[in-house]
Amino acid sequence: MGKKKHGDDPRALVRKWMKAGKVKKKCCRSKSRCKKCPVLALKKAKAKTAA
Repeated sequence: MGKKKHGDDPRALVRKWMKAGKVKKKCCRSKSRCKKCPVLALKKAKAKTAA
């Protein structure tokens, strides 16, 4: 029972992007989501892990 890889958990992938500075820690809730939005990042990560 080792550690999970980032490919298994989309939230772990988003956390990795946050540490790298590619994603903000909190959503600003603007109407059109910004590029660094964690909500959009989670959607991208879910799509990436599903594929």
